[in-house]
This record gives sequence, structure tokens and C-alpha cells, in this order.
Amino acid sequence: MTTNHEPYGWYVPAGSAASGPYALDIDPRRAGWSHSSLRVLELPPGGTHALAAGDSEWIVLPLTGGCTVNTQGKLFELRGRASVFSGVTDFAYVPRDAHAQIASGAGGRFALAGAKCERRLPARYGPAPEVPVELRGAGSCSRQVNNFGAAGVFACDRLIAVEVLTPGGNWSSYPPHKHDEHRPGVESELEEIYYFEIDGDGLGYHRVSPSRPGGTDVLAEVRTGDTVLIPDGWHGPSIASPGRDMYYLNVMAGPGESREWLISDHPDHGWIRETWPGLTVDPRLPLYEAASAEPEPEPERGAAKPGAAARPAAEEDSR
Repeated sequence: MTTNHEPYGWYVPAGSAASGPYALDIDPRRAGWSHSSLRVLELPPGGTHALAAGDSEWIVLPLTGGCTVNTQGKLFELRGRASVFSGVTDFAYVPRDAHAQIASGAGGRFALAGAKCERRLPARYGPAPEVPVELRGAGSCSRQVNNFGAAGVFACDRLIAVEVLTPGGNWSSYPPHKHDEHRPGVESELEEIYYFEIDGDGLGYHRVSPSRPGGTDVLAEVRTGDTVLIPDGWHGPSIASPGRDMYYLNVMAGPGESREWLISDHPDHGWIRETWPGLTVDPRLPLYEAASAEPEPEPERGAAKPGAAARPAAEEDSR
């Protein structure tokens, strides 16, 4: 069941929100909220694209292929990757009120994760070797999180963004959780976008259930290119079909004074965490780790914490 909202429903099938060079173009106006944006830019070999940041900050994240990002007098060369299932990628940060030229010699697909913001931070490069790779959950709830744009990892004004990889047959975003209220020290108010890719011709399922009367209610079968918008509600699980790994990109932002990701577990399902200490992490994880550091020609560095690390199984996150 999908609760519709103009101009899109909360479930956005691949291609239904395409615009110009963007295979996906979600901004606050189209989503009917205030902060979070996501675009998927498709460039042919030799293609270029001019990005006007406007009142939002942006992270340019290769999904397939590599590119250069020329902004604020800096040229960032992103090596990228073959696919979201092949490795951690480097990325570039474009501040609000800036202009950027994105160019790709071989072509590719690039996520532009954005958030309406107030502060203008410097343009920066995020090296792949400095992206923390975490393992969360245990047993059939095991998943991998690439924390390239997490709060406390890479400096942004409001934008929070991470990648999640769920091995075939596993559940992620579980237990269901929410972040739709401002409760200091307990829960932060964040709009969220889930952008999905499935290995091969597979599929998955994603659930959002109401946290309040008349709230968001979605049960979606998701395939590559599909998106789910979450203005409120308990979200999860995200279920990967057996034999087909699932990827999703999470983009979050909200009105709170602090950039933080604080969540509340669904009271009927939070108990599952208590079972994790007695289980092992899925041996298929990590699907990959961040590459070893190599010398970079560009001296600008983001504020990412170094290393690829695994968290304890009884992690406090639900992503």
C-alpha cells in the first residue's frame, strides 16, 4: 500500500521522476518537504554537466564510473568505481551558492546528494581510503554501511548521507526505527531518501509504517533505480531477496540546530537487538572494504575519519 502525495507518491519507481540529464530528480519542492534532495546524473562518454548549487550543499558520489568536479577554483578527480557493488568510492563536496562543472571521459552515473542549508563550507575532496566501513547487526540482520557523509565523519552543514549494502536474504533497516520528532538527546527530525540498486535482475522490499495517525504507509517492491521518500514513520525492514545483494543510498537532512542522527526503535521490534550478541556477523561481509591509501594529486581533504572498521554486533544503529 502506498500513500500518495503530490507531485510524487512516497514510492517513486525508476524513471518516474526523471528530468533532463537526471534519471532521478527529487528536491524539497517535489518531495513536499523542506531540506533533502537527491539527483542521479547520467553522463555519456565525454559528457559534462553544470551544477548550480543554489541554497543547498551537495556531495557528488559516483555510482558507476569516474568524473572530475571543478568548483570554487578546485579540480577534484574522482576515480569512482565499476558499480556500487564493487568498492568504496571517493567523492566531492560542493558548497551552497557555488557552481560546479562535472565531466566524465568514459561516462557514468553520479548521485548528487543535497540538503538545503545556511552555512557555506569550503569545497573538499573525500578520499575513498578515508571512508569508514562498518558492519552492523548480526546473523540475518547483518549489513555493511559506508559512512562517507555521516554526522561526525565528514563535515557538512545539514546533509547526512551513507551507503548500505545488504547481502541477499538479509534484512537491514531493522528493527524499524524513526526520526520524525525533535526530542533533544533522543531523536532528531530528519527527512530521508532511500535510493535502491539491486545486484543483477533481483528485487527487494521496503516497509514504512505510520508513527502517527495518517502518517506515511508504504510497502514497496523495489528494483534498481527505485526510490522511497520518508517524511515520517517507522522505516524498515529493507529486505534483500536470496541470491541478490541490495544497495541503498540514504540521504537525510532536517531543521534541527544540530547535525545528528538520533533514532527511536519501534517498541514491538527493538528486542531483536538483544539477540545479536549471541550471533556472528554474516561471513559474506564486508562485501568490500575501502582501498589502501594512495598519494592524491589534490591536497584538499575532507574531514573523514580514516580506516575501515567493524562495529560490535550490538550496534545502536538501525540503518
